[in-house]
Amino acid sequence: MPEEVNAAGGVVTRDGRICVVHRPRYDDWTLPKGKLDAGESFEDAALREVWEETGLRCELGEELPAARYRDRKDRPKLVRYWAMEVVEDEGFEPNDEVDEVRWMEPAAAAELLTYEHDRELVATL
Repeated sequence: MPEEVNAAGGVVTRDGRICVVHRPRYDDWTLPKGKLDAGESFEDAALREVWEETGLRCELGEELPAARYRDRKDRPKLVRYWAMEVVEDEGFEPNDEVDEVRWMEPAAAAELLTYEHDRELVATL
């Protein structure tokens, strides 16, 4: 059986809005997240991935429900999420991984998000 892929991310809020990202590689709308680097904690990976994908430096809030599923390569995957608040906005720069960031009201974000688990996370806030 393939080894589990570990990833982490955040539900970033500011002024009652939620940050969602568009990934051109998958043509999906999702919450910022990504795989852990070797030796990295889930918490550190969540903060790093949000910063890399959005340009936002954040602080962790409470941990939210995790997602478990099989990725596109049929490997088991665990993604842990945290509620996050923005500490510093360094500015978003489009790149190969994320080409657009939107700040949306929760209901509008839930309609745009591609994955059911992302919609469920937004509903928990």
